[in-house]
Amino acid sequence: MTEPDRLARRVADFVNEFGPSRLRVMADRIAQGWPRDALPAAVPVPGFAAAAARVLDAQRADARSDAELVAYLRGVAAGYEQRAAATHVEAVWSGPSTHAVPVRATAQVLTDVVREATTELLLMTYSARPYPPLIEALQAAIGRRVRVSAVVETLQGARSAMSGPEPAAAFQQVPGVQLWHWPTTRRTDNGAKMHAKIAVADRQTVFVSSANLTQSGVANNMEAGLLIRGGDVPQRVAEHIAELQANGTLVRLSVGVDGEC
Repeated sequence: MTEPDRLARRVADFVNEFGPSRLRVMADRIAQGWPRDALPAAVPVPGFAAAAARVLDAQRADARSDAELVAYLRGVAAGYEQRAAATHVEAVWSGPSTHAVPVRATAQVLTDVVREATTELLLMTYSARPYPPLIEALQAAIGRRVRVSAVVETLQGARSAMSGPEPAAAFQQVPGVQLWHWPTTRRTDNGAKMHAKIAVADRQTVFVSSANLTQSGVANNMEAGLLIRGGDVPQRVAEHIAELQANGTLVRLSVGVDGEC
């Protein structure tokens, strides 16, 4: 990797994970003369310190001055902000189709979102069952080192509204997926459920749907959703999930070999 490639790659990784606003914060702190060892703590979110340190290491290795780095970071942030300002929204459906109003199918859109992810993929679902096309897409994402997190409901959380295997067991064929849940002890109402159905790729694309991650949900039922590319919505959704993880509302979930949580 050449020197320009090294810094460019580290900054690209940073902005893909944390967005242009946090890249701009880092540039501003450097311009303000913050001590080098304080910069990684400029934004208290998981992973920021390590990503910021990698940028600073690349700066040092490439012998770039602080002024050069600040200008570069601000330029990259401005470019990403301009690109993100363009938003495209598309309707997505499961179930019967019509020729008069063509729309994309849930199964196709969901697997496309997974395949597009290059650094980070976030999933949320109430129910989940192994769906081969999705499992294959997730295995490929793990293979290309995408960080994959899935927030699922549990049988305990669903109470009598759901039966069968734990939803988390649907991901057992995909080692490397980080599983999360909303513990019943953290819910303010006994009847509250983790009912969101979302997929977010690289904080740039978000798919919000009524469909669970099951064969019925993505292919058979009549379900509706919206695919949003660009704008600040994907970033905001990912940040909200990250904050719920950071403040302990969502916690890691372990699944045994028998599928029991």
